[in-house]
Amino acid sequence: MNYSQLWHQLSPLYGEGEAKAIARMVYEVRFGLSLSDLLLGRDEQLSATDQEELESISQRLMRMEPVQYILGAADFCGRSFHVEPGVLIPRPETEELCQWIVQETKKEEQGKECHSILDIGTGSGCIAITLAAEIAHSNVTAWDISEQALAIAKRNADHLGVSVYFEQVDILRLKDHSFACSESSNYSIVVSNPPYILNNEHAQMSDNVLKYEPHSALFVPDEDPLLFYRAIADFGLTALKKGGSLFFEINPLCVNKLHDLLSMLLYHDIETRYDQYGKPRMIKATR
Repeated sequence: MNYSQLWHQLSPLYGEGEAKAIARMVYEVRFGLSLSDLLLGRDEQLSATDQEELESISQRLMRMEPVQYILGAADFCGRSFHVEPGVLIPRPETEELCQWIVQETKKEEQGKECHSILDIGTGSGCIAITLAAEIAHSNVTAWDISEQALAIAKRNADHLGVSVYFEQVDILRLKDHSFACSESSNYSIVVSNPPYILNNEHAQMSDNVLKYEPHSALFVPDEDPLLFYRAIADFGLTALKKGGSLFFEINPLCVNKLHDLLSMLLYHDIETRYDQYGKPRMIKATR
């Protein structure tokens, strides 16, 4: 099997553009072949062992298993993160959230002030590690409920040479974590990409998400879509410094309800931003 045969095989499931991108990622990450190598026909020179592995990868892709899980790698903000089942695969819209935070810190403080940052629900650590790497003089803490996620996030931080302090904390059960609540007005930024997909949105989602990515990191009950936002915003009232910022990735269906919640809690300068697809996807509020 060569590059052309692989993407043609995948096209009925993924579409031509995505199939080509997936095939290029397979050849680059697993076999070290660049696009130039593929154009020169070096995909035809794989060993018999590599061809066997390629065939196994193609079969997994045909079952809609995400290529990032197969390869154990996902790109995010110019860095490669290890991912595996148990953590979400980083998304482009989350990159946009990180870029917004970095821009705001540079604009407001000219990079001189030390920022104390908390990432709630860190997963692979992509947000926390990116902010620690991109924001000078930052102290970053990251929470997750999952031991597996924290192990993956720590692995990523070590591999990328970035310092982040990781803690196992359940934001919905903060009373069980007295150490998490003992420090008030400590953070200049609290950020989260919490579970926000409604259960009734299942039908609109593809199998490569529903069958493989952790549902606990994706879904919230239809009857309480702001479950995590409410807990984090409440916590932010004491955890954030005066003038500190709360950043969320959000479900476009719930943006108005979240705006109202933040206003009710007396956050101010609430701003919504749209993602590259034109959907309201990020929100910032000031304590």
